[in-house]
Amino acid sequence: MAQQICPICGLPKDLCVCQEIAKEEQRIKVRIEKRKFGREVTIVEGINSKDVDLGKLATKLKSALACGGTSKDDRIELQGDHRYRTKDLLVEWGYPEKNIDVS
Repeated sequence: MAQQICPICGLPKDLCVCQEIAKEEQRIKVRIEKRKFGREVTIVEGINSKDVDLGKLATKLKSALACGGTSKDDRIELQGDHRYRTKDLLVEWGYPEKNIDVS
């Protein structure tokens, strides 16, 4: 049986490190915005949509944080103030802590 080879790094698919390298190269900004009626929205920016599926990441964040949200315009919007919990989840999922800025 022939193994599939990653076209980017040239390693077999089960040993591919492209996803890990993509995670380490990104500068992620987690911030909060006030919307109308004083509602707060957590914005996660800086994740490259070519390397990471933002829709799947948004779904994982929404289910882990028990909130609503969406992914659009190369950013993830989560309903409510979840800045520090979002940072903790991203670190747990393999993103380096030094590359995540919370403001």
